[in-house]
Amino acid sequence: MKLKGKVAVVTGATKGIGLACAKEYIKEGAKVVLTGRSRDLGEAAVENITRDGGEALFVPCDVANSTQVNALIERTVEHFGKIDIMLSNAGTNGKAEFLDVTEEDWDRIIDTNLKGIFLCGQAAARQMVKQGHGGYIINMSSVMAVLGLKNQVAYSASKGGINQLTKVMALGLIDYGIRVNAIGPGPIMTELMQRVADDETVMNAILRRTPEGRIGTGEEVGRLAVFLSCEDCGFIMGQTIYQDGGRIIQSFDRENV
Repeated sequence: MKLKGKVAVVTGATKGIGLACAKEYIKEGAKVVLTGRSRDLGEAAVENITRDGGEALFVPCDVANSTQVNALIERTVEHFGKIDIMLSNAGTNGKAEFLDVTEEDWDRIIDTNLKGIFLCGQAAARQMVKQGHGGYIINMSSVMAVLGLKNQVAYSASKGGINQLTKVMALGLIDYGIRVNAIGPGPIMTELMQRVADDETVMNAILRRTPEGRIGTGEEVGRLAVFLSCEDCGFIMGQTIYQDGGRIIQSFDRENV
């Protein structure tokens, strides 16, 4: 087990990619703290990932609230004694074209997606520095950090910010033995993507723009998260690794290339 004896915190872990990552951490022997805003979903998620063994704890947390983030780290250390891995996955979205984006929606998305990663990363890193044995921080970005979609203004801006924040975090923390990287998922089969999949026209459009010709799985993202949370990822720092079936490297639909 690659993560035996390690303690991981996963934000936005009650469903989707976050839950899948938490499951992979458990499989590899880590003890996991899951966060989210819904206690019901959180407790169900803990039951889900520990069904076959392992230890997990749910702590409700709004990642855009520094008081709650600090309490999350304190609760983690209180319960498990330390923190080795911080996977910042919590995020939100909203669709509006540039001229229609409201200040309220802009702040909501930037606060959760970008400020949340700053707050969680800083709080976790301070604890890791105090512990004195390094650690791993993984930030969840997106292909939308480098691709344009006119109705995802704040979301794309937040993900682009995450990529740059990952670089400066990596530079600032490597001397403490803390390795920072990011994951940029493309189309991944989550609850939201499943609803998209029900629209054959939309799904076909996504598949035409994905060279691998399929939708990725949460488990695949989870396995990449495990890789970035252990010594296997040595000499990789400040990088955003795109897990997108080739989405960002292809300019045209598959049949037109």
